[in-house]
Amino acid sequence: MRQYSSFPQIYELVKLIPEGRVASYGMIASLITGATPRIVGFAMAGVGAQDVPWHRVINSAGKISEREGADRQRQRLEEEGVVFSKAGKIKWKEFGWAGPEEDWAEKTGMEFFEFLEITAKWPVHS
Repeated sequence: MRQYSSFPQIYELVKLIPEGRVASYGMIASLITGATPRIVGFAMAGVGAQDVPWHRVINSAGKISEREGADRQRQRLEEEGVVFSKAGKIKWKEFGWAGPEEDWAEKTGMEFFEFLEITAKWPVHS
């Protein structure tokens, strides 16, 4: 299993996604210096016994990526009230996470306006 120094930051950010909401791998990566959507995927695959809601991270198309565990991920999201279309997509405006509270940026040392610029590009805001 691949390990990256950004995993702890990724896990802390994913823990902020509330029940019934989802974020994409890219959304999470956009807030973590040096992270990519692929690295976020590796982090979610390597969660193990940690208390991280890995199932709330999906792909940028609004779908669950085809892989082992996909059925379990969908079931967990549906139990939280997330609804999928017949094509297997969620509606970002309805179920997408708008991001962490603004004080998160301050705590992590991110410039406030950079934080706003990044999150404004997320599909939940478009």
